[in-house]
Amino acid sequence: MTDTATGTPTAVDAFGPELEERLAAARRIADAVLFEGYVLYPYRASAAKNRLRWQFGVLVPPGYAAVSGESAHQRTECLFEPRSGDRLAVELRFLRARRRTVQRALPDGEFETVPELELGERVLQPWDEGAEETVRLLLPVELLGGDGVVHPFRLAAARDEERLSRDDGGVAGRLLRESAPVAGAVRVSARPLPGPYGTLLLTAVVENTGGWTPDGGARREDALPHALVSAHLLLAPERGAFLSVTDPPRWAAPVVAGCRNEHTWPVLANPPGTRDDVLLSSPIILEDHPRIAPESPGPLYDATEIDEILALRTAALTEREKREARGTDERAGAVIDLADSLPPEVLERLHGAVRALREVTGPGSGEGEQPWWDPGADRDVDPGRDRVLIDGRHVGAGSRVRLGPGRRRTDAQDLFLHGRTGVVEAVLHDVDGSVHLAVTVDGDPGADLWRAQGRFRYFQPDEITPLDDGGGPRTEEA
Repeated sequence: MTDTATGTPTAVDAFGPELEERLAAARRIADAVLFEGYVLYPYRASAAKNRLRWQFGVLVPPGYAAVSGESAHQRTECLFEPRSGDRLAVELRFLRARRRTVQRALPDGEFETVPELELGERVLQPWDEGAEETVRLLLPVELLGGDGVVHPFRLAAARDEERLSRDDGGVAGRLLRESAPVAGAVRVSARPLPGPYGTLLLTAVVENTGGWTPDGGARREDALPHALVSAHLLLAPERGAFLSVTDPPRWAAPVVAGCRNEHTWPVLANPPGTRDDVLLSSPIILEDHPRIAPESPGPLYDATEIDEILALRTAALTEREKREARGTDERAGAVIDLADSLPPEVLERLHGAVRALREVTGPGSGEGEQPWWDPGADRDVDPGRDRVLIDGRHVGAGSRVRLGPGRRRTDAQDLFLHGRTGVVEAVLHDVDGSVHLAVTVDGDPGADLWRAQGRFRYFQPDEITPLDDGGGPRTEEA
């Protein structure tokens, strides 16, 4: 919108329903960016990996940028095809570090700062919380020519107190939260490109303009409360569209090659197959049309790990560790509760998904439609009865074998199985014609459990030696 007195664009609280609907899906992707590395497993403030936080999209005050090598700005350049009378929605999203101090109540009614405070299901410790902040602009495209639009913003310092109560209703302590002032600016401009396409080169700059300056001994943690953390932009026109910077049309490739994208990377964020009308400029390099894995049960804030491993490890934390995680941050507490509540069928979904086959088979038109090759429906494939010829012997389910894992293609852990014996449980065929044998290793104390769950060790035929006490009749070679 525009201030009618000055003609200067001003911030809006929300966009219209249509824009909000289009941006909603992109915000889910952006949330994964916003909270990347926010709190890492084991989700405790005392963990060493959680003491150096926030590595992506951190825009520090210029005074600290000058002495630290960190950046005070992000710059996004992309190609934009507007329509007549179009307006561009600009949404800056970032976290603001909010420093939390833990204090214990004293008998005289005063409070003292402590390194931790045990309170029911939580063990509270000092921590920098991340408060979500948003700056929204709706800009008429005709205002973006020349020097464009500059929108400064400022967040005032804030301090609040949360009283903590014991089970008997008495005061156990309090949490003090302090936010430092943060100042910044969003600059958006556009210039037309030569040619018949009516395309604009759009430039969007986000910068920290705060006046905080470090003293001689200032550390990064001193600058973070004055920084824009995990900063990123969402851009969406009312009627226009964007061109991909990752895979531009041939005619636009020379222009894209000259684009300056600094400390961020723009990707098309609309769902695949729809109009390219949402762009996410992310401090983490993504592909066009990024998606959240449908198997993911919820945010885990530690995307360097695999969801299945992370969920299982989190569920295995001790009760004391879980209490400390709940006291570290509400988001960490939600992860603990999620891991404790996941039913077996959800954990099973985390075990893996082959998405490449979905691209080959397509979405399907009916509930019972089979993919182009389904081993469960192929009568010529039976893992429990199929056999494969190895050293003149037919080997299949029930055959006893000796293991010799190949050094060049096996998991390092499988080398410990060299020379061990086992029993073949199934013969499996890949879609490319390769054969794998599922094996249970002799002497494995968990063999019955793995067999019940259908989880085995897998070897190729040239890694297997049949034993004389099983494996079917011998076949003489001609």
